[in-house]
Amino acid sequence: MTDRALRITIEGADPLVVELSPEDPSPESSSTAGVEILATPSSPEERAAGLTRYSVSHGGWVFAATVASARVARLRERASRGAAEQGAHVTQVVRAQIPGRVVRVWVATGDQVEQGQRLLAVEAMKMENEVRAPRAGAVEAIEVSAGQTVELGAELVRIA
Repeated sequence: MTDRALRITIEGADPLVVELSPEDPSPESSSTAGVEILATPSSPEERAAGLTRYSVSHGGWVFAATVASARVARLRERASRGAAEQGAHVTQVVRAQIPGRVVRVWVATGDQVEQGQRLLAVEAMKMENEVRAPRAGAVEAIEVSAGQTVELGAELVRIA
């Protein structure tokens, strides 16, 4: 496939993907592989992302299809695979959203935490503000202790 190839994905429980090469007829009038394609309006967000919507007939059924450059579609797939693979290995630093004093620490290094679980509390202006885990993982390090004063942006906890 070349850079001008199109990938058409027929949305559904078992998506049908058709790639048209530049030698194929225009997608607006194509009947490639038993798939009849008719252009439909795309939203501004879809156009900005390089996507076009089509109404696609296949086997007596009419589907909504998202059409993108095959090259762009492959790049997006690679980027999402890379992000998913990295997500499991990246350490996330939880930082102080307000300056204050740490009054409680509910976790210890090595603890497994769930997304949204309480990690610690920071008191500011006589109010306790809970700091919660942004994602599930293992507590790699706790950089503060109860009674310690922290500034805005200070590193509190690292989650692996």
